[in-house]
Amino acid sequence: MGLIFSFFAVITLGIIVFAGVKAVHLHYLFGVIIPYAAFLTFIIGIIYRVVKWGRVPVPFRIPTTAGQEKSFPWIKHNKIDNPFTSLGVIVRMAFEVLLFRSLFRNTKAELREGPNLTYGSTKWLWLGGLAFHWTFLIILLRHLRLFTEPIPYFVTLLESLDGFFQVAAPVLYLSDIIFLIAVSYLFLRRVIIPQVRYISLAADYFPLFLILSIGFSGVLMRYFYKVDIVGVKQLTMGLISLNPKIPEGVGVIFYIHLFLVSALFAYFPMSKLMHMAGVFLSPTRNLANNNRAVRHVNPWNYPVKVHTYEEYENDFRDKMKAAGLPVEKE
Repeated sequence: MGLIFSFFAVITLGIIVFAGVKAVHLHYLFGVIIPYAAFLTFIIGIIYRVVKWGRVPVPFRIPTTAGQEKSFPWIKHNKIDNPFTSLGVIVRMAFEVLLFRSLFRNTKAELREGPNLTYGSTKWLWLGGLAFHWTFLIILLRHLRLFTEPIPYFVTLLESLDGFFQVAAPVLYLSDIIFLIAVSYLFLRRVIIPQVRYISLAADYFPLFLILSIGFSGVLMRYFYKVDIVGVKQLTMGLISLNPKIPEGVGVIFYIHLFLVSALFAYFPMSKLMHMAGVFLSPTRNLANNNRAVRHVNPWNYPVKVHTYEEYENDFRDKMKAAGLPVEKE
């Protein structure tokens, strides 16, 4: 049900833009107002979520560990999986954010005939997730050429490396192909594997369909339905300079692509995609495991009246002695 709803929701978004641009000529709405609103929603939403997470008390350290802690000199300490210092935490976070190290080491359990419980690798999931995130980043960086003048050198270099295996004109970017394959794999995996399909909701399918539609519309614009790239840059530079102007003859496919990107930006802060920022605020990842070396006092503890053992014994010493209980003071 969630799959069908998400699919038709994304199709409906495309139909709305097509009708709005073709029939009602709402170019300014879809080219200026909605992108600005989506960007503001994206920025404000991320700040709100990060501040809200940051205000949650973490009274004690709860780092996840996958190796021996620094305890005794004769036991080998795993400085990455069980960091003791801030530098170790930075290294572990870098491996996690850039290479998805925990997903690489993840395993899956299956109950097979016998019954036998077997464990298997999830390397294909790791590879698909890594390919998707890295190609998405590369594509975003390539799009900086539409928002900058002059174009930064690293963007030009990235484009030349991405289009190294030039097989057609325009240049066929490897990131475009890998991106579509990776997103398709993540979607098919969610549909084909029964256990994953069972726990999947509309909130899982919708961003996949949305990202996939953004990729397809971008590929259509670049390789099949040509758009006026000069007009597109005129619009994007106008958006950046807060002096937007709607060019003529850009084409409806561009407005569909832009609207889908705007929808993703607006949806981002309220979705599971916020794991992009959440990973940096996770106390299981961003804390060093030095509990045995440093005493951590909960800063949120409020003062309470306590009844010490000495006071307890003073109050009940006679009764304790009568009951045969040992006392510190006679």
